[in-house]
Amino acid sequence: MLSNEEFGQYLKKIREKKELSLRDVDKLTDISFTYLNMIEHGKRNVNPTLLRNLAKAYNVDYLDLYEKAGYIDLIEDEKKNELSMKKYYMCPVYGRISAGQPNWAEECIEGRIPIDPDLMNINNPEECFFLRVNGESMNKEIKNGAYALIKKTDFVENGEIAVVLVNGYDATLKKFSKQGDLIILEPQSTDTSFETQVYGKDTEVKVIGKYIGKMEMK
Repeated sequence: MLSNEEFGQYLKKIREKKELSLRDVDKLTDISFTYLNMIEHGKRNVNPTLLRNLAKAYNVDYLDLYEKAGYIDLIEDEKKNELSMKKYYMCPVYGRISAGQPNWAEECIEGRIPIDPDLMNINNPEECFFLRVNGESMNKEIKNGAYALIKKTDFVENGEIAVVLVNGYDATLKKFSKQGDLIILEPQSTDTSFETQVYGKDTEVKVIGKYIGKMEMK
């Protein structure tokens, strides 16, 4: 642990090495340059939030600043939090998948949901995405408005639920089966108005994903 004066000088050396003025840091962190000046001269204490902001501006490890500032008791908790967050994969959510070739671009993502790949037995989480369900055609399996967890693939077994594009239209979620040249897409719904769709070889049906789980908000 450094004294206020020693820690202030340490921060000043980092800032000068980054070729930043006090006003530059003010703009980057919204910490006033006069307050930063007092910190560097050891006339003000620093809190963990301020240290995090400075660490981000200086591109240094905030835990190192914690240690030098004397926040030893917070370091282990922060490390545990970081390890916990590394367990999770922020899985992208698509409200829809556009016609034609699927577009997995970042700008098409409407949000992200954390998943634990170990808990869900997912070997490669980057192959997965969530699709927000719109409609009641699969409500026996997944409710309208819920999120279907999908693994990207172009093949599924008969009886599995798949995400498919039919003649390039927006993706649909249905129970998939294939009999000879026929592809059968079955709804799983309490609403009997949804009918089974049967397509021959003259219709392009492209599997783009396999349903592997869901997340429903209560």
